[in-house]
Amino acid sequence: MTAKYAVFGHPVAHSLSPRIHAAFARQEGVDMEYAAYDAAPEDFAAAIHTFGAVGGAGANITLPHKERMVALCSQLSDRAKRAGAVNTITRAGASWHGDNTDGAGLLRDLTERHRLDLRGRRVLLLGAGGAARGVAPALLDAGVDSLWIVNRSADKADALSDALGEPGRVHTRYLADLPSLGDFELIINATSAGRGEGLALPFSLASPRCLAVDLSYGEAAISFLAWASAAGCTHRIDGLGMLVEQAAESFATWHGRRPDTDAVYAELSARADALHTAD
Repeated sequence: MTAKYAVFGHPVAHSLSPRIHAAFARQEGVDMEYAAYDAAPEDFAAAIHTFGAVGGAGANITLPHKERMVALCSQLSDRAKRAGAVNTITRAGASWHGDNTDGAGLLRDLTERHRLDLRGRRVLLLGAGGAARGVAPALLDAGVDSLWIVNRSADKADALSDALGEPGRVHTRYLADLPSLGDFELIINATSAGRGEGLALPFSLASPRCLAVDLSYGEAAISFLAWASAAGCTHRIDGLGMLVEQAAESFATWHGRRPDTDAVYAELSARADALHTAD
């Protein structure tokens, strides 16, 4: 019997996840179907319940539901608990087990694909939503020196900082504080600003050898990466690699083996699809 998997988001028509998981399934000889379901926030809980009732075995959760999914899980992995956000669910009897593979996906992309060392870096994280929550614990575990969280809504930034539980390394500031924060060796855009008005970022944020990462990909990453280029950032990376790597982590959770990601990443990079955010 073909196992049922899916991605839930709003919107979700742009999602590459069905294509990525189909490629992984062919590679590993797994019989599965993977659909994309658009669920508005008010319909999300019912959609997840229905998916489980019709035999859904697992799913990826994307914008804007990652934090909302936490309450719908009966069990959470340690990294989902730390993040306070879920991007991967697995059916466990009559309930859902929640995990978060975003941080692992980002680190694998940056440290293995791009051969970058994150240790000792002063990091600016723009955003405090589901994507930011997924990657923040992993950045701390990777040995960054300090993590500065800036978000339009200060209470969300403070909530994320409190959840991380490392007041000596994690700091929150307002958008208005950006010009006075000094420079950073790693700047990560975890906002959806690329889909509308971009953030007004001063060039002074970028150190001479700054790494700039947008967790979005395709057209949604253009604005931030253009700023990073103008600011002189030596490395500018979008979120496509993270997307593929976090998908491989999810696939391994469901099927017990991790697919090779290089060929899938190369194919998607060549196609240069215009897509949305990773949040």
